[in-house]
Amino acid sequence: MKLHVEDLLGNYHKLIMDPVHGGIPLLSHEVAIIDHPLFQRLRFICQNDILSLVFPGATHSRFLHSIGAMHVGGRMFMALVENCLKILNSQGQQGIDGDTLEAISYFNRLVRSACLLHDSGHCSFSHQFSRTGAIIALLKEPKRQTRLWEGVDQAILSAPACNMMEHEHYSLRAAYEILNSLSHNPQSPEMADIIGLMETSDIAPSPRFEKHAHALRKIIHGGRSSNLSDTAFNSGLQGLLSHLVSGELDADRADYMLRDGFHSSVTIGGFNLDHLLSNLHFGICEQTGWMGLAIAEKGLGSLEDFVYSRHQMYRQVYAHKTAQGFDWLLRAAIDEVMQKSKIRQYVEECLSDINEFKYLTDNYFWEAFRQFAKDNPNSYSECILDRIKMPYLATRTNLSDQEQLTYQDFLAKENGDSEASIVTSSITARFTKIKEGFSDIKVLYKSTPAQPETYKLIANTSQFFAKFTDDRITHFYVDPVHRANT
Repeated sequence: MKLHVEDLLGNYHKLIMDPVHGGIPLLSHEVAIIDHPLFQRLRFICQNDILSLVFPGATHSRFLHSIGAMHVGGRMFMALVENCLKILNSQGQQGIDGDTLEAISYFNRLVRSACLLHDSGHCSFSHQFSRTGAIIALLKEPKRQTRLWEGVDQAILSAPACNMMEHEHYSLRAAYEILNSLSHNPQSPEMADIIGLMETSDIAPSPRFEKHAHALRKIIHGGRSSNLSDTAFNSGLQGLLSHLVSGELDADRADYMLRDGFHSSVTIGGFNLDHLLSNLHFGICEQTGWMGLAIAEKGLGSLEDFVYSRHQMYRQVYAHKTAQGFDWLLRAAIDEVMQKSKIRQYVEECLSDINEFKYLTDNYFWEAFRQFAKDNPNSYSECILDRIKMPYLATRTNLSDQEQLTYQDFLAKENGDSEASIVTSSITARFTKIKEGFSDIKVLYKSTPAQPETYKLIANTSQFFAKFTDDRITHFYVDPVHRANT
């Protein structure tokens, strides 16, 4: 069998230039994925909905972020391999055979493909779309998932039924449609393996995955014998690779933090990706059967920077009081235009038919806002189009529902407005799931000739992650439309 390892030697099909990562090489099947209409639609979906109304440079798209995540995902996987080879070399073991080279090539392409497709199901205005009342009602309708997959053999999906469709569910459907058109490309990994690394899927590894996993064990175990069964190893490897796509330390977060910080012209999203990758390892414990990502003890500082930088991006950029005010207006404007039966019917059709889904972009709603604002002055659509800010009143953190209502009542009386005029927009400034008992990532203590490597829970090694928690940030505003119409 011909080895498909040219990608490891830099024999790419095309090179695109990215403002964050520089030159990003693309293989032929990746170009085919990108050229598919369902992927091209991501050009017309902003990564950060309408954040550009506050940070003018933040006009970058889900399209560019997806390609960046693919690039970072490939770097992450190859860093794991390179660190394995360094350990082998330090132990006097040199050289890898053709089967292992082929396995490295396959899993590199697999991770890159899953990262490339991970956001292919995002709808208009990204996360704000599924936070809108009228859209939530559509996404919660019974049999929405069944209608979306109608006529498709769902054995490839094996996804559990959901009470509400999210962008991850649409990403699976879009990925299936795109990959199904690439079945003839010999460079493309198995469809089941790609989808198996994506969120909300539950697919067992393919025979091709299992074959390459057997070859990869040679460098992960370093020639040592193993008590793990093939089934346990294959399942563990699939879980580990899926965490590179979506996890506490993943390509998605690594790219959007660097990219959002760059385009927003802030420095708080930065972290040392190179140092982080140089300390990333395959983690496998024979005694417990645990398998996951491992970070060398000296790399903990880089992981702490990575997590804290994300938290600060939430607090300082995504939760910015003016940005959150515009997000509230955006959701109100979507609800507003969804009252038009023609628009509601078309959006519902797009959410049920993947061939129509490709037309559901930011542009569709911008045009709907223009038409609505033309006929309805003093509307939320007009506020969005003309950048009319909501009068800001106050910000509070971690309020209970009752405390929020009480404070709204207080602000209404203090400002001489009706209670209905005082509105809120909340966002959770997320920190991390790395708490006591978290085991997806562990700290690696390197082996010595007398003692093998050991792994410890991060929470038992670093006290940093216990110092911070998620914060629910709530901003209070005056509804400009309600005030104007009363």
